[in-house]
Amino acid sequence: MQTILFIDGYKSNRQKKKMKRYGLISFIVILVVIAGFTSANGMTTGRSVRDSKLRTESVLLNPGEDEGKVIVLNKELFLKKVWNYEKNPDTWIYEGDKPCMIDFYADWCKPCRMVAPIMEELAQEYKGKIIIYKVNTQVERELANVFQVTSIPRVLFCPMKGKPQMSVGALPKPTFMQAINEVLLVK
Repeated sequence: MQTILFIDGYKSNRQKKKMKRYGLISFIVILVVIAGFTSANGMTTGRSVRDSKLRTESVLLNPGEDEGKVIVLNKELFLKKVWNYEKNPDTWIYEGDKPCMIDFYADWCKPCRMVAPIMEELAQEYKGKIIIYKVNTQVERELANVFQVTSIPRVLFCPMKGKPQMSVGALPKPTFMQAINEVLLVK
């Protein structure tokens, strides 16, 4: 039996067909991986945007119903519940009846996803004392621009009196609790 050497890139028809098949399979696998990656990282935000709108509408129609939960803010709700920057662009006037925290996030942001369950826990633990909101910076770009949010996660602490304060990065729960007690619940 002789061994056949292929010189100068010559390939048999059999090898060409095999390479085409592997190329096509590889291409399909790559497409499936990319599709799975984008949906797992929230890059397709259709569902989360729809859920956010429903949750926001619920808060507008039934105030107090979401107490103890993180509430999604859109511009309309922000102007009513936090600060009407259109009416008072140069002066911070807090519109809420309880101090609040606002988590600026994006669905694709891994540190943001680490902070989200902490916010849910804090909303339950401080139920009736503070309100925790979240703003999707991909959807509510104007709100992100008002506070010059260029990196996420960022959390805005809004006390009843005084100016708001911003934290940057994914902080641990004890740090958030300390900020709540020192900034929001100060008497």
